[in-house]
Amino acid sequence: MTFRVLLVCMGNICRSPTAEGVLRKIIVNNGLGDVVEVDSAGTHGYHVGESPDQRTQRAASVRGYNLSQQRARKVAPQDIEYFDLILAMDRANLDSLKRLAGPEHYDKIRLFMDYAQHFDDDEVPDPYYGLGHGFDLVLDMVEDAAQGLVDSLKQQLARS
Repeated sequence: MTFRVLLVCMGNICRSPTAEGVLRKIIVNNGLGDVVEVDSAGTHGYHVGESPDQRTQRAASVRGYNLSQQRARKVAPQDIEYFDLILAMDRANLDSLKRLAGPEHYDKIRLFMDYAQHFDDDEVPDPYYGLGHGFDLVLDMVEDAAQGLVDSLKQQLARS
């Protein structure tokens, strides 16, 4: 059995690709690479087909994450059926996902920061229009939530 996780922000070039890269690495490091599938997408199609933002890639690379092979895509209706857990980076994208999904899928659509262990924030701020330090903050938050998610998945998978 494979457990499928989709990470979602607005354009799929900053926050969600960062979360995908970080989560993939933590999953592999925890021996879950064969049982957990990770992808990312955006609620808007502004950047479809593009690589993650260069500032995002640079910040991630400093910490050992390679995002260069990722390409932005827009969330598709079939993603709602396919993925077991869909995690939004903020409330606006959470609302967009719920509108796309319908009430029967609400239980698997949550905020990514629900899994954070050290941050109290419920949203990952969009660094796109800010200064460079925002990309490091995003990484700090994403690393925290990704580790919390992997800890939760390990417990969940052990029970099944």
